[in-house]
Amino acid sequence: MRRLLFLLVLLGGFAAPHAYAQPTQQGILLDIQGAIGPATAEYVHSGFEQAQLGHASFVILQLDTPGGLDRSMRDIIRDIISSPVPVIAYVAPGGARAASAGTYILYASQIAAMAPGTNLGAATPVGIGSQPKSDAMEQKAKNDASAYIRSLAQLRNRNAGWAEKAVNQAASLSAEEALKQNVIDVIAKDIPDLLQQINGRTIEMQGAKINLQTTGATVVQWQADWHAKLLSIITDPNIAYILMIIGIWGLFFEFAHPGAVLPGVTGAICLLVALYAFQLLPISFVGLGLILLGMACMVAEAFLPTFGALGIGGVIAFIIGSLMLLGPHTPGFAIALPLIVAVSIVSAGFFLLIVNMAIKARFRPIVSGREQLIGKTAVVALEQDGTARVHIHGEWWQVRSSKVLLAGQRVKIVGIEGVVLLVE
Repeated sequence: MRRLLFLLVLLGGFAAPHAYAQPTQQGILLDIQGAIGPATAEYVHSGFEQAQLGHASFVILQLDTPGGLDRSMRDIIRDIISSPVPVIAYVAPGGARAASAGTYILYASQIAAMAPGTNLGAATPVGIGSQPKSDAMEQKAKNDASAYIRSLAQLRNRNAGWAEKAVNQAASLSAEEALKQNVIDVIAKDIPDLLQQINGRTIEMQGAKINLQTTGATVVQWQADWHAKLLSIITDPNIAYILMIIGIWGLFFEFAHPGAVLPGVTGAICLLVALYAFQLLPISFVGLGLILLGMACMVAEAFLPTFGALGIGGVIAFIIGSLMLLGPHTPGFAIALPLIVAVSIVSAGFFLLIVNMAIKARFRPIVSGREQLIGKTAVVALEQDGTARVHIHGEWWQVRSSKVLLAGQRVKIVGIEGVVLLVE
């Protein structure tokens, strides 16, 4: 009994320090680099879910972005506003920027911070695609974006006047100017410095005020899962464009050579993946229609004797559609011009090859069937009844001519009537 009591006391001594240890504060770091698109929104959403499940004390959004898609930006901002975990937006490292969509995200966060040598702004909304837009439509888009960023500024008690300037006049600010004009809260050289400066700050979270305790907190970077990584790859406009071209040509070769299977399966998969990517991107359906029309015309050139008319029209429609599909206005979401040129040249080369083969086939002499006898020469043989015949390609044919034929005379076949050869 004494030994048992001693053991219990000993175990209690070891357990006591752990029982009264203070829990360590932990934060989640989400690194947002490059253009903001569907993959970024998916990555941020999964990071917020992990922060909530893991009871994180705060989330840091480290930004270095030229902007991105309006829909993806709004998805991220909805996650920020509805998050039960405080969100700190931090433009870093030095030389980074939070332009366009990044500025909205910075305004939406509870704490806005920048590293020295960074900038934000230029939040004017721009369209994607080459469709002409009226002044009225552009003004509507500006008014909507201006009202949106003003509401975010009012929500976080930040400079609403400059926010509207960023939208209407594409204004930009350095980190020092942003701090002076109450656009951001902190300038920090790195994350430890950021955590030290914001420690003890009071912020409002869903109607309640909380005090940030970030001293000594550990920060764990959240890595994108396979779904976000795959989405990042296929929603790259250049990748989606290439997948679409591979898909169309794969199906064409399958229809041209039934039973090959591999081109058809590969083409169907690539085309479906490309269409899934395009439905996530704000593409021009006019441009997509022109691309499909151009490809259809070039394919039809292989089957119809138009001698270039369909092919030339198809190449022109394909190039115009490729340029219209996604315009160059939003950084990171435009099809590279060299890629369009390369694909157009390959498609045009394929079309020229088809036309060249068709022209050669038209003037190539016939080498099979009865028609291949026309133009050949043979020697006349006379039967006892005076009927003239010729022996050609292992067969005896009766012949007829406008002149009298003599035995041993060489004649040229100029036509066929039933089973009689016309010769001269």
